[in-house]
Amino acid sequence: MTRTVAAAVDVGAVSVHLLVAAAEDGVLEPLDDESVLLGLGAVVDRHGVIPAPALDELVATLVRYATLARDLGAREIVFLGTAPMRGAANAARVVTAVGSATDVPLHVLDHAEEGRLTLLGVTAGAALGREILVVDIGGGSCQLVFAGPGAPVRAFGLPVGSSSLSRRVGVDDPPRAAQIEALRAEARRVVAACPDDEPGEIVVVGGTASNLVKVIPEAAVDRILTPERLAGACATLAAAPAEEIAPRFAISPTRARILSAGAALLEAILARYGADRATAREESLREGAVFALARAGRAWRDHLDRLAHGLNGA
Repeated sequence: MTRTVAAAVDVGAVSVHLLVAAAEDGVLEPLDDESVLLGLGAVVDRHGVIPAPALDELVATLVRYATLARDLGAREIVFLGTAPMRGAANAARVVTAVGSATDVPLHVLDHAEEGRLTLLGVTAGAALGREILVVDIGGGSCQLVFAGPGAPVRAFGLPVGSSSLSRRVGVDDPPRAAQIEALRAEARRVVAACPDDEPGEIVVVGGTASNLVKVIPEAAVDRILTPERLAGACATLAAAPAEEIAPRFAISPTRARILSAGAALLEAILARYGADRATAREESLREGAVFALARAGRAWRDHLDRLAHGLNGA
């Protein structure tokens, strides 16, 4: 793979997150990595659409990101719509408005596409040596990707995430003990729908993973998340309001308010698969999209299944 500068933006339920990076031989060199918290998942839950004020804010953000990416030399740019775009009744209008303002396509990903890009981000295109489950706990949904040597990649989308679970249960700031137990119970209920499997390794990515690592001192060292450590994180988050917790751990108050729900979902997923740990990784959807753009250009979506099996075979 020749050195290619590309950019990907994850238009997610909580944040809109930009990555500009140079890709070469399965290695990424980040050139810019930043995000803004627009809370589109909550907006869509409340209105069923992305209304004009929120759309204007989204378009302005993506115009700025496209300009930044081009200034950094990005040959290809892609915007990736996840849970809020899948749920918005006016998604087609949003896609048109974004494309007209930025000259960059906004792709509304289905669960399988989102899962395959996430897997590609985690593996950096390397062939797998063992069975793996990659979990991305987002704000509005969870993606579970099952993969292994010589096996088809299977992606499963769970239509609940840390933000939507918090709203579903109703969580105070800080959460009360009974509310944390309610989060755990609801998480176990929804996770029961996940497919059967016996992964040899579980990797967890996304905002929930990276922020839980910040809250758990031991995980900041080894990036391992266990049920005991997740319980400790919930106790920490319940000890004070988000505005006090956030600066202590260098996370945003918005993230702090929904992190207990993310921990409950990960705890339920570990229990579902009889696992005692997951490894937190920073690489995820956006990294996978940059690799896909670098290898296949604007036709990346047509080649995604092959790309997810490893760049060397694509």
